[in-house]
Amino acid sequence: MDFYRGIGMFIIYIAHLPWNWWTLWIPARFGFSDATEIFVFCSGMASALAFGKVFETHGWGMGAARILHRMWQVYWAHIGQFFVIAVSLVALHESGFLESCCGVTEDYVASLNLWHLFNNSTVTLPGLFSLTWVPNYFDILPMYIVILGLIPVMMFIASYSVPAAFAFSIGLWLTANLGFLNLPAEPWSDRPWFFNPFAWQLVFFTGFAFMRGWLPAPPVNRGLVALAIVILLVTLPFAYFRIHLNVQWVDDIRNSIEPFWRKTEFGLFRYMHFLALAYLAWLAAGENGRRLYGHGRKWGTFVRVVQKVGQQSLAVFMASLVIAQAAGILRDMVWGRDQWVPQILSNVLGFMALIAVAYTVSWFKGQPWRKPPARLHKPEGPEMSASEGGQAAKEPSRRQAETV
Repeated sequence: MDFYRGIGMFIIYIAHLPWNWWTLWIPARFGFSDATEIFVFCSGMASALAFGKVFETHGWGMGAARILHRMWQVYWAHIGQFFVIAVSLVALHESGFLESCCGVTEDYVASLNLWHLFNNSTVTLPGLFSLTWVPNYFDILPMYIVILGLIPVMMFIASYSVPAAFAFSIGLWLTANLGFLNLPAEPWSDRPWFFNPFAWQLVFFTGFAFMRGWLPAPPVNRGLVALAIVILLVTLPFAYFRIHLNVQWVDDIRNSIEPFWRKTEFGLFRYMHFLALAYLAWLAAGENGRRLYGHGRKWGTFVRVVQKVGQQSLAVFMASLVIAQAAGILRDMVWGRDQWVPQILSNVLGFMALIAVAYTVSWFKGQPWRKPPARLHKPEGPEMSASEGGQAAKEPSRRQAETV
């Protein structure tokens, strides 16, 4: 789970880096599902591990309280991330530095549709804090907040009947696909949230159900493998732009089945494509990821680094949006948007920054300041005098004070 979630974080960074050529080669170009499904599915698995036990050991009320606490954390993470990006971009724009130093006239604030925050703050500020103004670049965390809020509901229903919980989840998905559960994304228009949480909860609770034991692990047989491969191959012409944009009848079919692959409502074909891809990825990794190991030191190091990124997915995701904007601006400052080397550097250096974020966050979460300090080595030599011994007796209390 951590390995594939880490892979998803790198893909999401590629997708958010402005004017990035590498987006032509991410999985979303070759199938209906993309890294968003990886993120949401794995988040469901992680939530089952992190929160499911609380419901079991402390009861539904305490479990719901734990979920509310997590929703509170993610909400303020969303607000903080938004202001970091919005304020940084407008400060850079108003300084005129980019044009004076490098001749860059790109309006990065407008590219994210953020001028509303400064030109119409009496509407956008209440909208931002009430989640009724959700610009597209900032739409994943609000979706995640709402889905987290559905966990106590699912756990309550499942306590009486697991099939009823599945029926509730499928019912929400169907209702959302019929257009009855849209949330407003802009106070001045009818645009809904780009990610409808009542639809996307289906893939979240699929991962949740696997980790809770509500769904058994799928069997390993040639029939399912062949079916998964066929789904991926049949999907390819209708997803890959170089095919459907150049073959009229393929494009006609693609347009006619749009409700089934639309991203906002998490269309049925997206779900089918992701399940096929996830099944093959699970087989490739092996049970408990056993096939990821034993292939040499370099590969093992790569796997551990990717897992570390996956373990800190929320922090890495938040940082990736900031890093992607910064990397895009730095690339444009050297007029590298149309050149290979700056394109490669903006991606590779961005990956390195995400890895650094993951290890830094992991270090802080380890709370190293709570660990006892390393003992001072006793100096070699003759025995200490009485006065030296008295001084040494005072050292422990001195070190304790310095530690506190």
